[in-house]
Amino acid sequence: MFHNAALKRTALTPYDWGLVFAAMALLMIGMVMVYSASIAIAEARSLDGRQSFYLIRHAMWLVIGFGVGYAALQIPTQTWQTLAPLLFIAGAICLVLVLIPFIGKEVNGSRRWIPLGPLGNLQPSELMKFATILYAADYTVRKAAHMQNLTRGFLPMFLVMLGIGALLLLEPDFGAFVVIIAIALAILFLGGLNARLFAGLIGLLAIGFVLLVVLSPYRLARVTSYLNPWADPFGAGYQLSHALIAFGNGELTGVGLGDSVEKLFYLPEAYTDFLLAVIGEELGLVGVLTVIVLFAWLTWRAFSIGWQAGLMGRNYAALVAQGVGVWMGAQAFINMGVNLGLLPTKGLTLPLMSYGGSGIVANCLALAVLLRVDYENRCLMRGKKA
Repeated sequence: MFHNAALKRTALTPYDWGLVFAAMALLMIGMVMVYSASIAIAEARSLDGRQSFYLIRHAMWLVIGFGVGYAALQIPTQTWQTLAPLLFIAGAICLVLVLIPFIGKEVNGSRRWIPLGPLGNLQPSELMKFATILYAADYTVRKAAHMQNLTRGFLPMFLVMLGIGALLLLEPDFGAFVVIIAIALAILFLGGLNARLFAGLIGLLAIGFVLLVVLSPYRLARVTSYLNPWADPFGAGYQLSHALIAFGNGELTGVGLGDSVEKLFYLPEAYTDFLLAVIGEELGLVGVLTVIVLFAWLTWRAFSIGWQAGLMGRNYAALVAQGVGVWMGAQAFINMGVNLGLLPTKGLTLPLMSYGGSGIVANCLALAVLLRVDYENRCLMRGKKA
């Protein structure tokens, strides 16, 4: 009775406008804060001295993201399932291409981008997150009868993700590696993966992550600096110490929009990885809590939409929706944890908000597919064809 009543209530409108509002609010707040956080560096770097250099590029990618999202909204979920293997293979090819000299672009020792001329750079790992959701959901549905079996259910997907992980670590892009593995594992678990096998795998991954950190001097330095950034505030702890100073300056209501001091060449990556620190300084605890609530709502709605799809027997759609929730929730949690000093520094942007063309387009694409799942749910509740 409760399930039926809940389904009827959500079928009153064609779309989940609460979800749309939360996503649009994050996108718009992100655009304003990217502009604020990038004014000084844009004026310094841009050849013509335009303060709006990064704002214009960010807005351009938002328009592209909206266009791609609108097109994706018209595509039935069944078609996405059919395309899933091809999109996953295309994403893997792009991860290989980015490692090839004269094709991939190297920045600060990492080779993660493919130059696209006037449009900027394509970051294949962002699109790979979306492709992983589609492929892992398709794999789980196809192998549903074998999810309790190690060799037939889990091992093939494990080997595929091991290859993708190796390509990401070669860039290196440890942050994207963590998010993509989390997405794949979560979808497998939600799809019925053996609980003991899942627990054992988590243990093995924990050991693997520890080894990756211990055997890599720069990763080890990040962990030790995260534990005590003030021990080396001008070296390994520089980013985190200035992020914490920004939050401290902001206090409850912030110093005011546009009045951040840390964004004036003190806080590195202020308009990308550490955008939340600028929000904390300019909008205070109120601004940070607003962002957290919006992400929490978006993640909860993604899981709720997936749950509704599951009640209707739409297993693939259910896993895709929940995969989007895992992606947005996990990446936002990691980025916020890094900004607040709760997690070691990682090169991960804040979804929907940070500057970055590939990330914005991939996020809009994922949300459009989530809205399509919800739209099809509501059509079925009304007894109509989507």
